[in-house]
Amino acid sequence: MKISVIIPTYNEEEKIGKLVTYLLKNCNATLAEVIVCDGGSTDSTIAQAMATGACVLHSPRKGRAAQMNYAVSQSQGNVLYFVHADTYPPANYLSDIGNCVQQGYTSGSYRSQFEDEHPFLKLNGFLTRFNWVSCRGGDQTLFVTRDHFEQLNGYDEYYVVMEDFDFIRRSQKMRKFVVMPDSTLISARKYQDNSYFRVNVANSIIFLMYRLGFSPQTLLKTYQKMVHYPRYSEKSEAPLENQV
Repeated sequence: MKISVIIPTYNEEEKIGKLVTYLLKNCNATLAEVIVCDGGSTDSTIAQAMATGACVLHSPRKGRAAQMNYAVSQSQGNVLYFVHADTYPPANYLSDIGNCVQQGYTSGSYRSQFEDEHPFLKLNGFLTRFNWVSCRGGDQTLFVTRDHFEQLNGYDEYYVVMEDFDFIRRSQKMRKFVVMPDSTLISARKYQDNSYFRVNVANSIIFLMYRLGFSPQTLLKTYQKMVHYPRYSEKSEAPLENQV
């Protein structure tokens, strides 16, 4: 078993170096590579990723779905592990994934734990122990075997937002999805930049609109009206698909 860790990025100079260092520090023989697939960063994201030992790719298309698909096409592992730049999986992430694959699971994620102790975020984290699509998401990280990923035709690039929910929903229809008992440590910056109530309400509205069949562009525009990203506006206009 060889596991390729894939991290889609856009202007993540403050996070990416620390994450890559952490992932490599806690690796074992099953790690094939850590791939950072960038969507056109205008800061030092690429330099930071290269300096800390990642394989850096420049995606021909911007947006998380496109970036992750492209990284898969260039990867070596027979198991894929998708990680956002502002999240930290448990130190034993490779052995956890390996054990799940050996037990017959073809995809899965961790529970969530946020860096902030706000009661709303504690509740959000608690709910992720349940194997419901509404409680899943890319911030929790996601592993999937290459065979299963190819069966699903990868991430649907039609979804410029909610690409992770769409992928997990399709995965659960085909195979049993596992929620690992440990937790991914997730940045609370989106909540701190806005408000805990605002982001929770926005998340609920967008998920409901997604289930009702609204177009991804409509979902994205609605979300952007409710949630703001100062770190993007300070540097440059972010690709729309990387702002959620």
